[in-house]
Amino acid sequence: MKIVFMGTPDFAVPCLRTLAESSHEVTAVFTQPDKPKGRGYKLIPTPVKAAALEYGLPVYQPLSLRKGDDAAEAMSILREAAPDLIVVTAYGQILPKEVLELPKYGCINIHASLLPKYRGAAPINWVLLNGEKETGVTSMQMSEGLDTGDMLIKKSTEIGENETYEELYARLSAMGGEVLAETLAALEKGELKPEVQDDSLSCYSPMIRKEMSALDFTKTAAEVHNTIRGVTGFTMLEGKRLKVFRSELANKSCHDAENGAIVDTKRFAVKCGDGNAVVFTEVQPEGKKRMKTEDFLRGKKLSEGETLG
Repeated sequence: MKIVFMGTPDFAVPCLRTLAESSHEVTAVFTQPDKPKGRGYKLIPTPVKAAALEYGLPVYQPLSLRKGDDAAEAMSILREAAPDLIVVTAYGQILPKEVLELPKYGCINIHASLLPKYRGAAPINWVLLNGEKETGVTSMQMSEGLDTGDMLIKKSTEIGENETYEELYARLSAMGGEVLAETLAALEKGELKPEVQDDSLSCYSPMIRKEMSALDFTKTAAEVHNTIRGVTGFTMLEGKRLKVFRSELANKSCHDAENGAIVDTKRFAVKCGDGNAVVFTEVQPEGKKRMKTEDFLRGKKLSEGETLG
């Protein structure tokens, strides 16, 4: 088949590699425009663009597929590429109807959740924030709605109790390539069995906001732990910002302490609203590098009862 791929972040790279190393012909790769980064604001290619160039694939970076000269040019390129199928993974743009209807087999999206749960932009963050025990990847026949198309192939995985966003992101990214390979094989054999999503079982995963990282110690220890896992937490220690990258739940009840109080200086355990404690295991003090808590505590003496936040 002739296939056009659309994707942007490193999450999408395994799917592109699956296509590039298959028997299919990748006629074009669409990705978001390069963005300036660093002190010199140097334009940095998206991870998908960098991978596409490795394989010598033609790359296009329209600002929009829906309006303006960019959209008209993109549509012209797509017609010339004449894809039998368009594969989309974390592209970052909504596809208009004329793009969805262009290929013979339509457009297939690789989505990082077990649809119909966690439609939207940030499913990996939200399964962790909500303390889910299981997630996965779903391939879906795209429609005009937001992640509402018929489901094709699903693959599930258990979520570790202390697994972080970074870790789950990497696992689901690799799984996305596997689900895509299974989906293409089934499509070629005529064995795909589209399943309509049950909207009554759906939930939405909106974009993450910076303020969601602020740790609220009036919440339960599990909620604080899930915030750290899902979006990386931050609090204040002695008037300075402390980022928290990893944590675990303590087997310790401490109802007499204030919420946010340090209740174990050797482990950096902090009391939460349900009387249980969360233990910080990887932190980054303001102006310093990210480190394991045991290394942080070698140079920092904590006081029991000291309150964070």
